Amino acid sequence: MFKKVLIANRGAIATRITRSLNEMDITSVAVFAEADRDSLHVSLADEAYSLGEGRATDTYLDQQKIITMAKQSGAEAIHPGYGFLSENPNFARLCADNEIVFLGPMPEQMEAFGLKHSARALAEANDVPLLPGTGLLDSLDDAVEQAVIVGYPVMLKSTAGGGGIGMMRCDDEKSLRQAFNSVKNLSANNFSNDGVFLEKFITRARHIEVQAIGDGKGHVLALGDRDCSSQRRNQKVIEEAPAPNIPADIRAEMQAVAVRLLSSINYRSAGTVEFVYDADNQTFYFLEVNTRLQVEHGVTEEIYAVDLVRWMIEVGAGVPCLPESAPESKGHAIQVRLYAEDPQKQFQPSSGLLTEVIWPQQKNIRLDYWIKAGIDVSPFYDPMLAKIISHADNREQAHQQLLSALDELEVYGVETNAAYVSQVLQDDAFLSAAITTRYLDSFQYLPTTLNVLSAGTMTTIQDYPGRVGYWDIGVPPSGPFDSMSFRLGNRLLGNDESCAGLEITLSGPELSFNVATQVVVTGAELAILHNGQSAAAWTVINIKPGDTLKLGQVKGAGARAYLLIAGGIQCPEYLGSRSTFTLGQFGGHVGRTIKTGDVLHLAPAEQLVDVAALADSLKPAIQHNWKIHVVYGPHGAPDFFTDDDISRFFEAEWKIHYNSSRTGVRLIGPRPDWARTDGGEAGLHPSNIHDNAYAVGSIDFTGDMPIILGPDGPSLGGFVCPATVITADLWKVGQLKAGDTVQFVPVSIETANALEKAQKKSIETLELVASDIVPVIPESPIYAQTIDETVDLNITYRLAGDHYLLVEFGEQT
Repeated sequence: MFKKVLIANRGAIATRITRSLNEMDITSVAVFAEADRDSLHVSLADEAYSLGEGRATDTYLDQQKIITMAKQSGAEAIHPGYGFLSENPNFARLCADNEIVFLGPMPEQMEAFGLKHSARALAEANDVPLLPGTGLLDSLDDAVEQAVIVGYPVMLKSTAGGGGIGMMRCDDEKSLRQAFNSVKNLSANNFSNDGVFLEKFITRARHIEVQAIGDGKGHVLALGDRDCSSQRRNQKVIEEAPAPNIPADIRAEMQAVAVRLLSSINYRSAGTVEFVYDADNQTFYFLEVNTRLQVEHGVTEEIYAVDLVRWMIEVGAGVPCLPESAPESKGHAIQVRLYAEDPQKQFQPSSGLLTEVIWPQQKNIRLDYWIKAGIDVSPFYDPMLAKIISHADNREQAHQQLLSALDELEVYGVETNAAYVSQVLQDDAFLSAAITTRYLDSFQYLPTTLNVLSAGTMTTIQDYPGRVGYWDIGVPPSGPFDSMSFRLGNRLLGNDESCAGLEITLSGPELSFNVATQVVVTGAELAILHNGQSAAAWTVINIKPGDTLKLGQVKGAGARAYLLIAGGIQCPEYLGSRSTFTLGQFGGHVGRTIKTGDVLHLAPAEQLVDVAALADSLKPAIQHNWKIHVVYGPHGAPDFFTDDDISRFFEAEWKIHYNSSRTGVRLIGPRPDWARTDGGEAGLHPSNIHDNAYAVGSIDFTGDMPIILGPDGPSLGGFVCPATVITADLWKVGQLKAGDTVQFVPVSIETANALEKAQKKSIETLELVASDIVPVIPESPIYAQTIDETVDLNITYRLAGDHYLLVEFGEQT
């Protein structure tokens, strides 16, 4: 037996092969393109070697590089997996020339079945049922003449094609003439062989295949059949074993035919004989032989409890391993392929950083995958991320298990086809096992998403109250800067208060909706165009699939608007919140502002609300000249500021600096005289103190310039804070715009608490609840002082807004 095997592949099949090698105590060697450096197929292998930068032609298809890596590592054999070099007879010969075992069929066997016209000839010689068809066509005129004999519709096929490439259905002479040169050119460009032929096209065809494995000495074992009819553009999407609704005698005949065909050439290793099954006439015809391990081999392994990869390795090593007859199959298995692609955009491949990957944890669910959170999915290679396989006693149970697993699955950072395959699995055609190879061409996928057509200046996903509970370790809450407008929007829609929405700064996005829902725009005034027609803010808007919503620039007062959507925007929670913290690059949509081309997922709107508008009395008063209520403290006179400093601070109309953000809002106004000449041990400037905790809304003096700390601001620092914005007025800070003015009005803790309760009640009831505002004369920021006599230590309690106390132990030095 081999001691070391190199895997000449990537992704899910590479991790799958590694698993078998580990179980056999054989050292696994991975190769990888630099774009795949973080792939699980690299980290799970015992050894790994880089193929360098580049696309497939420069890495996984570079035969000499693969051979060099095998020699360098001391590998005695190479397993090619599927795709790439798996069906390349020249590579198999190159392996032999370098005394390395190729774990697959012999080169001559690959060549025999590699060209479809020669495969047809071999099938015909072994009495395998064939579709009416032709040999290689000499010309377009020859094709037209032969098509009349075969009978329309026909399939024009490349003899060297594969993977759904190089084939086109022709319903009449006109379509055949249009397709002929196109298919020939496609075949020449992709396979260096422009040979084409015709086959009769079966209108209601199913794709049924027989899994086989041979020992190279004439013994071939058939391991049942699979149904791979769920195809999109000739690429399989869902596979299952055994194939449902096939009469027992036909099933047995297909397997016998497959064994006869492969035995005729002493086939070695795993292979699959594919058939077209006429669902109307219950007849089958030879399609092709895949001389490699198939993507869907796992469903066969599950029902037969075998390891095909292990058998391939043992056959390659010359170890007798195949039983005389196939074991008994048990139950039913269904597989879905998880791709990084967007079904709504013609299955366009999707690439990017994965911020969340959560796999289903159910029993009897098998997962073959290569991804984890933090991996960047490259655009260079096949977009398959995983294969999810369900095995149960019967088809219905396997089906229900798979649906449940897909519900548990969470992959965020790229678009996937998970929702698409889930809908296919729930379609009547699949449930009744009536899917044919063309069924998915007309399948209507209903995504619950919106597309970002343009992103706006700075648009992020936020939720309320944000990421609470982590302030003490330096993680800011984030969340909507104007939480009042945000919460009112959710309330109008009947959403839970925590539902995520979009925060729009200065100018908004243009969005296209793929699902019926309801939305409301709140906050600062901006132009709203619903399907090109003006729409009102603070009013629920009904959205139909295909509708567009364009939000313009903020006009007049205010800096931020909000878009709330029924059920909320769906993205992973990070530390308990969906809010985006762009500086930390986490939360929201992959930790950043949304960009043109992004796809955002929505929760299905379970119950639509009656179209309603918010009463004018409840709308936040967004203006240019603000009065914001604060609690005096935690720092003030006479310790840090003079009495005159504090008086000027509250009397001044501070101007908003242009360099303001969610981190903090800078203010332009009178400079303090300061009660100290410096900060002592804390620093040279009198604003400096030893690091202390801040509250959101603290107004800290960074030198002589005050900054109102925002929801993305620091949780501690070394600057004094003469006042803190009360909770009920924090929303106002989010609407401050460059050039606005603000005056800070000190109030008591009691008034602050009353205002917060009234605000909360107003949002809950959508009725205005008033509360008296009683300004106070600022006296002292110190709430209390005590002495711990056991250690002779002064303890000072300073007011830090209406929710916090800053506790100081000892004296400032």
